[in-house]
Amino acid sequence: MSDVQEATNQLLDVNLHENQRSIQVTESGLRSESEHLQVTIGATVPTGFEQTAADEVREKLGSPCKISKDRGKIYFDISVESLAQVHCLRSVDNLFVVVQEFKDYQFKETKEEVLKDFEDLAGKLPWSDPLKIWKINTCFKKKKTKHKKINQNSSKEKIESGRGDKTDERDVKKEFTNNVLDSQILDYYENAAIKEEISTLVGDDLTSCKDETEESSKEETDPEVLKFRVTCNRAGEKHCFSSNEAARDFGGAVQDYFKWKADMTNFDVEVLLNIHDNEIVVGIALTEESLHRRNITHFGPTTLRSTLAYGMLSKLSWGLPIDTIQWDICNLPLRTGSVDIIVTDMPFGKRMGSKKRNWNLYPACLREMSRVCRPGTGQAVLLTQDKKCFIKALSGMGHLWRKVHTVWVNIGGLHAAVYLLKRTPQTFVHPSEQDGERSPW
Repeated sequence: MSDVQEATNQLLDVNLHENQRSIQVTESGLRSESEHLQVTIGATVPTGFEQTAADEVREKLGSPCKISKDRGKIYFDISVESLAQVHCLRSVDNLFVVVQEFKDYQFKETKEEVLKDFEDLAGKLPWSDPLKIWKINTCFKKKKTKHKKINQNSSKEKIESGRGDKTDERDVKKEFTNNVLDSQILDYYENAAIKEEISTLVGDDLTSCKDETEESSKEETDPEVLKFRVTCNRAGEKHCFSSNEAARDFGGAVQDYFKWKADMTNFDVEVLLNIHDNEIVVGIALTEESLHRRNITHFGPTTLRSTLAYGMLSKLSWGLPIDTIQWDICNLPLRTGSVDIIVTDMPFGKRMGSKKRNWNLYPACLREMSRVCRPGTGQAVLLTQDKKCFIKALSGMGHLWRKVHTVWVNIGGLHAAVYLLKRTPQTFVHPSEQDGERSPW
């Protein structure tokens, strides 16, 4: 048995609550069961990039992935050892562990009957394994928070000690960087040469969780009552009930079953009730906020989600380092035909610029992009919500750009599109050259 499995077996020897109807099991039973503990993970992803997320899961976790009929969701099976790696996926926003899925749920005719079925459902669901995964996941989050507080306190002490501002600032930056790498385990996972180190790190986390659990159990005589809430996400026109009604009645039954305390804001467990037409998925949330925020260092009024940026970059195959510099997109200081790929989030004309200005901006952008991109091989991946303006601008550039593919995406309720363009072999001719003038390029 591996060290990771042994640590997992030790961790799972914890009672999640005192009720005998729930998930109390013996230590020997846990050891046997955890060796084959498999659960289904659900993930919300940017709408339109479900296939990109599924490809990443298959590539990095080696797990087959199912794309839900409810757009923006995927499902895949993992073992408990892969839980930390799931949080390293760059294409997913929120994660949850599936309690049970009903692919063709038969709703009763009246609202009262449907809500009564939701009440009865709470006591029939297989909560045991998903709650074990939730417990392990909670330990991961506690360890990250603990490390963050330790680093913050250490940094504060160094600054106040007066040992020298320059040295202290370097130490603070170094500790912050180390904390980020430790919490995300991102660099480890992306480097295949040291992939084995992930298992060691996961094992250390699980062992740390076990130690923390033992310490807390010694301090508290009575187990703490968990606080929870139920969130219902419903889509479909044939339902005779509202999302609030479903969450209220199902949540009441969950409270009676587990003896948990309901709390809509300061909760420990978030139970998800996802309803899409006749499909129902009950889950437990593993993320408190969207993972798209983890890679962004500055949030402006038009900041693009990192998960959406990953989806756009995945349309291309490249691995070059990225740097940041500010240029005028309509007048780039680059040689003609010197760029292979352009990936950009174009102004929608809402939070920045205007729809009126886009009618001049978009043609100028496409013209300058066609100049710097290599004829015949250059590519561009462009995101915009101002589709009418973009298509009009593109129609005037048909001799320079060819539309290869379009991905429809939902961004904060806005219906946007990602366009994959390929540069035609035709040589770019500057408008000034067409008039007989010499081009500065």
